[in-house]
Amino acid sequence: MFLTNDHSTIAKQSSGLLLVVAMLGALGCSQNPYLASSAGGVWNAPGGVSASVDPNQARIAELNRRVQLLDDNNRQLHTQLAQSEQQSLVYRDELDLVRKQLSDTSSKLESTAIAATDAENRVRGFQASTQKRGGASIQANTNLLQAASRLNLGGIPVEQNGEVIRIVVPADQLFQPGTNQMLPQASMTLDPIAAQLRSLFPRQRIGVEGYTDDSPLYGGQVATSHQLAAGQAAGVLELLTRRAGMPPNQLFTVAQGANNPRQPNTTAAGRAANRRIELVIYPDTF
Repeated sequence: MFLTNDHSTIAKQSSGLLLVVAMLGALGCSQNPYLASSAGGVWNAPGGVSASVDPNQARIAELNRRVQLLDDNNRQLHTQLAQSEQQSLVYRDELDLVRKQLSDTSSKLESTAIAATDAENRVRGFQASTQKRGGASIQANTNLLQAASRLNLGGIPVEQNGEVIRIVVPADQLFQPGTNQMLPQASMTLDPIAAQLRSLFPRQRIGVEGYTDDSPLYGGQVATSHQLAAGQAAGVLELLTRRAGMPPNQLFTVAQGANNPRQPNTTAAGRAANRRIELVIYPDTF
């Protein structure tokens, strides 16, 4: 009987234990934090609380993103600015080149105009010795030579050149070196010449030809030898007409520049001989 009671007690205890196990199974062993869920998912924090994002960290991350964008934009702007400055330098160089080309073209046009005027004057001078123009009449060369033989100009050379007579006046006696600025004593040289021209050749056509050496011109009033020769010839013509009283329609100017040198330009004496004003007396009258 004792044994029967013990067996009954054990059976009751076993039944109770089985009932607890069954209840735990009904509740689900997945609630055990150390066991995997019945669905095979990963382990979650106890109490079902999920980790949340800190709002300050999110704000900082957004600000960092914006700063990075600003840095990228800034680098792009610096690159574009450098490219713009480089392009500006290229445009500036091109503008300087165009200005220089315009200046050179202007100088060439001016020289061409002077050369055209010189050619026209030379043609007119050549025609004067071979034909009648308007009311002009050709005189015999013998009369021109006879009148030229009576010229007394001191040390100023007088030459016969074909049908014309040339009076060669050194430009150094008339002008500041390399300019068309006439010296104060230039009238002392030209006044006696003008007086004899008025007396011996009152009706002859006379050309005032300007010549220079081949030295380059730097920083003066003119840029080319033709411009210098034209200015000097014009200065002599003005003095002969306004001061010496010669008729303006008797004279004309020709700018020869460095053409037709009398001596080589390799020496100082040769260059000085080439700097000259030639008064060319033609056999025709006006």
